[in-house]
Parts: sequence; C-alpha cells; structure tokens
Amino acid sequence: MLIEYGDFECPYCAQLAARLAAAGERVRYAFRHFPVRSAHPRAWAAACAAEAAALQGRFWEMHDSLFADQGRLEDPHLWARARVLGLDLERFERDRRSETVLARVRRDFQGGVRAGVVTTPTVFVEGVPHAGRRAWEVIPAS
Repeated sequence: MLIEYGDFECPYCAQLAARLAAAGERVRYAFRHFPVRSAHPRAWAAACAAEAAALQGRFWEMHDSLFADQGRLEDPHLWARARVLGLDLERFERDRRSETVLARVRRDFQGGVRAGVVTTPTVFVEGVPHAGRRAWEVIPAS
C-alpha cells in the first residue's frame, strides 16, 4: 500500500496517475490532496470537486477525469464533469464549497506538510518518501 500526495494541476501527478492506472490491481494506494496553489491556482478547486464527488461515491471517477484534462479545471468544466458522472449538481455545488470538504482538503495538505512533502507528486511506501519523478520508481511498470 502506498500513499500519494498529489495536485490535480500538476503534470507529473497526471503522469503518475496514468502509471498507477496501468499497474491496475498490482498497486493499492490512497490519494491525499496536496494542492500547490502558488504554482497551480486551480488545484484547490479541483481537489474540492473531487471530494464533493466522493460524497456521492464517485471520487475515483472524478480523479481520473481531472487528470485526463488538466487544462479545463474552471467551474464550468467542473460542473460538466459532475454532470457526465451523473452527480446531483446542486449537491455537488453545495458540497464542494462546504466546510466538510474544505476541512478534508486542508487536513490532507497539512498532513503532507507534517510528513515532509515539499513537491508533487510525493509517494510514501512503508513511510519512505519518493518525491517528484522519483515517485515513479516505486510503481511497477506495466
């Protein structure tokens, strides 16, 4: 089991997501939000959209959708993704701006800071961090 700290606007995170998808069931992992707002201004909104989708049981579908098209992370595109995923749009909009969702993203980010995350992606395997492009080293090639 590995833990990934990622940012939906980070191109290296998208590459890692593709590698993890290709590894399939050979790799079990948990995703933690680490939106680097200074470099990726749309990452926080994307993280909140993913968590709002999670409240409707569709986190991984939103995760994959966000990484598949990182150039479209503004509100109209987030709503379109939610619509395609069959989410209740009013609930999605309410949830992504809720304190519950904001707290979840904030908690992931703060946990990453406490764990020493300084860049994305960062992957932890048995407590050992692998940051940036080195994160791919721990993923079995397909």
